[in-house]
Amino acid sequence: MVTSPSNMLSRVLFSRRNLRASLPVVHFVRVRAYTTVPADPQVPKKTKVWDSVDEAVSAVKSGDVLLSGGFGLCGTPDTLIGALATRGDVRNLTAVSNNAGSGQFGLGKLLDTGQIDKMMSSYIGGNKHFEQLYLQGKISLELVPQGTLAERLRAHAAGIPAIFTPTGASTAVEEGAIPIRYHEGGVSGGVKIPGIKKEFREFNGRRYVLEHAIAGDVAFVRAWKVDEVGNTVFRYAANNFNSVMAKNAKLTIVEAENIVPVGSISPNAIHLPGVYVDRIVKATAEKQMSILTLAQPQPDSREASKHTDLDIRHRIARRAAKELKDGFHVNLGIGMPTLVPEHLPPGVKVWLQSENGILGMGPYPTTEQLDADIINAGKETVTLLPGASVFDTSESFAMIRGGHIDVAILGAMQVSQAGDIANFMIPGKLVKGIGGAMDLVSNPDNTKVIVMMEHCAKDGSPKILKECTLPLTGARAVSQIITELGAFDVDRQRGELTLTDLADGVVVDEVRAKTGCEFHVRSHPGRLRIPL
Repeated sequence: MVTSPSNMLSRVLFSRRNLRASLPVVHFVRVRAYTTVPADPQVPKKTKVWDSVDEAVSAVKSGDVLLSGGFGLCGTPDTLIGALATRGDVRNLTAVSNNAGSGQFGLGKLLDTGQIDKMMSSYIGGNKHFEQLYLQGKISLELVPQGTLAERLRAHAAGIPAIFTPTGASTAVEEGAIPIRYHEGGVSGGVKIPGIKKEFREFNGRRYVLEHAIAGDVAFVRAWKVDEVGNTVFRYAANNFNSVMAKNAKLTIVEAENIVPVGSISPNAIHLPGVYVDRIVKATAEKQMSILTLAQPQPDSREASKHTDLDIRHRIARRAAKELKDGFHVNLGIGMPTLVPEHLPPGVKVWLQSENGILGMGPYPTTEQLDADIINAGKETVTLLPGASVFDTSESFAMIRGGHIDVAILGAMQVSQAGDIANFMIPGKLVKGIGGAMDLVSNPDNTKVIVMMEHCAKDGSPKILKECTLPLTGARAVSQIITELGAFDVDRQRGELTLTDLADGVVVDEVRAKTGCEFHVRSHPGRLRIPL
């Protein structure tokens, strides 16, 4: 019998199908010839570790733009700064840092040696010496909102020449109203270098200002752990500005507490890839704490209640706490707002965000819990709650500007009936700095802004006004004002206030007499009660 080719093909296909059905399916996966721990490593042998700190900083020259990481004294590259301070030939530096150091720590050392000619910072309140140098016309200062500072640095690192941001719109930052330098002799001598007026544009009905990227010549960075090729790990809140500055500069020098062999750090744990790092030295300067704050023993409950109820700050904090709901993400400004967690209603727990890079901030530590790398925005030592996360400054302010924070609670020097807020400087007298406040009030449609403050200034003048007389932190940003006399809702569109609550023993006429603008009164105001 002769079988046709077509029949033979059918039998072959049939037999193969039966065979395939009766056998287990085997999948073949192509595997690369190397993994994270290769048998024969193809890793470049060149190391970036320098034995001498003095030699590592030898490339810094007069006129350089020096980026210095850290927040307060957390994550500050004091080893590198100390070495540069011995270089008397290096002058006229432009130093870029969130803070201006404190005493002989941080950039305070270079201010004392006279090597810095200009500072670009968000907050200088911790350095009275620098504040006086600026007010006397002996140094230049470009005040930059904290989130804008981080974003201008990040932009250059990413090859972007400028950004538009809502932060600072319709304020002294946009107007260029903050002098960069006074003439010798200070404020009375007039302005030598005026502030930089910013271009603005509107997108989708919102006002934005143009900010140019900042380009660094040299970055000084402090890290917890780094391998010999520069892969870097930061610890808790010591990341802050260090990551973004390391990515920015032409020359990045990292001082590390621990220098380890290549391959010792899991790729999943690396915060800063080695491509951004040029030189590595051993950190020898001890960690410092700006404000060592410890948890206090709990007092007798009856005594604690009596003390709290008599303190007007706690009265204000108790009312503010009623605005928070369980699970809210909340940013608390320094000072009075930090009292709010003590007065949360029963069953209400919130996630506290700190702009220096913490979400899930806990209370002050015990002596056993104390850690110099875990601080809040006020530079106080704190703890982390279970479920907390830490990140760098640019990530933190993306959360804030993007409206991912439910409520921001701040103090203020003045608030207008339209919700304008002023809380960062008194021209010619007090220069605390902007810090993160301008960013915190930059998205009031998505982040409710509450101001806690005493109703009148120390001289008895009202702090709630028809229009603010001090430089603005934000325009039409505040939705609620809470003082020891009462609480107000702010209609930001109409520019009107409504008194919603009165403190015990306070009448409307007293509030009117101490308020610098007109306001409506709710038909049945609530009460800011003080339990007996």
